[in-house]
Amino acid sequence: MYSIEIVFHQADFSLPNYPMSEELELHEEHLKRLRDDGETTLANLFDEHRERLLRMVAFRIDNRLHGRVDPTDVVQESYLEAVKRIPHYLANPAVSVFVWIRSITGQTLINVHRRHLKAKRRDAGREVRRSPGAAPQATSVSLAAHLVGQQTSPSHAAMRAEALAGIEQALEQMDEMDREVLVLRHFEELTNQETAETLGLQKSAASNRYIRALKRLREILVDTPGLSFS
Repeated sequence: MYSIEIVFHQADFSLPNYPMSEELELHEEHLKRLRDDGETTLANLFDEHRERLLRMVAFRIDNRLHGRVDPTDVVQESYLEAVKRIPHYLANPAVSVFVWIRSITGQTLINVHRRHLKAKRRDAGREVRRSPGAAPQATSVSLAAHLVGQQTSPSHAAMRAEALAGIEQALEQMDEMDREVLVLRHFEELTNQETAETLGLQKSAASNRYIRALKRLREILVDTPGLSFS
């Protein structure tokens, strides 16, 4: 029997949660800047959201590529691809600029997986659904690793390995979409509006899905033998 404290901090939603009118105004401002000076504006937007994009890549990259692929290189490749896609986006800007560049970064990461792992097309980037925010699916393995956190001493390392195995098995009980919305809100720290756009949901549906997923995760962790969590 063992006990380990699960690192489960509430997401930092310090990002602006604009009213709908302000969201639309910001969206229109970004579109105008992209039309006036697309490449420079895009570079500035990538700089503005760089930490968020790096966090997404670091969380979703295949474990076999840690140490082989630098998330910074993935984001840079995504920027170069986004520059080529500016006219296509401006022709139908159905989602916010951030959701758009995040989706390109996600697709770039899928392509990186295919190049380095020689994965078959259908397996390289499992997705919850085809949506504007398609990216490699958040797995139970990556989610469990972030929940448990890092333990450095030999005794803690053994406990961590045992905890990981139990949590991974428990997380498999969750619906794939519930795991995805939990990752988007809690670990990537997307706003509810961004989550809704990414998954193609209404804002109210995205919010309800997150609350349900968080409740389900807490139930799973509480029911996992030998674990304590806060």
